[in-house]
Formats: sequence, C-alpha cells, structure tokens
Amino acid sequence: MAKIKVDALSLSVGKAIAARRQDAGLTQEQVAEQLKIGNEAVSRMERGLVMPTVARLLELASLFHCDASALLVESSNRPAEQAQHLAQMLARLDSADREMVLAMVEQLTNRLAKPS
Repeated sequence: MAKIKVDALSLSVGKAIAARRQDAGLTQEQVAEQLKIGNEAVSRMERGLVMPTVARLLELASLFHCDASALLVESSNRPAEQAQHLAQMLARLDSADREMVLAMVEQLTNRLAKPS
C-alpha cells in the first residue's frame, strides 16, 4: 500500500476513534487509563499519526460498545462501506427523519454527480 494511502487511512481511522470516544462520553485520559497506555498514545491514534493494531482496535471497540468493524467502516472511502455507515446512522432516526435525510442525500448526489 502506498505511503499516502496508509497516511490517509490512519487519519480516517483516527477520526472514527475520536468520534466514537466522544459519543461514548469519554476523555482521551479515560481511554488511556482503560487501555493502560499514555494519553499521548491515544492522541496520536486520533490524529492519525499512529495506526492502531487489530488488537488495539478490538480493545477500543469494546470500550466504545461497538463492533471493531464499525471503526473501519466509518473510515472507509469505499462506496459499499460508506453506504453501510449511512445505514447505521439512518437506523437511529425515526421514519420521517430518515425520509428527510434520504431526500436531502438524493438532491445532493443529483446536484454533485458528474455528467456522463
């Protein structure tokens, strides 16, 4: 994998970790304490400076009460995984709000799609 792609992936995974940590109501310090690592290690993961190992992703997922795959799906640039992430977000909404979001997404994609 090219260096630039690894860097971009690390940054995306780090953003997903940070978002899940915040959703869980945890500070970087609390995560570091639970994982028995330093605060700076958590910060470096979240900033994409360090790619967490699979074992660390599993620990983080357990701490955030999510599947480890969620941390990867949320950071993927592949359309199928992005669709899965959207489905997870939509599942948290009631039907009226889901319909509103879908209409907005449809309008945006129609507007932004490149003509063939």
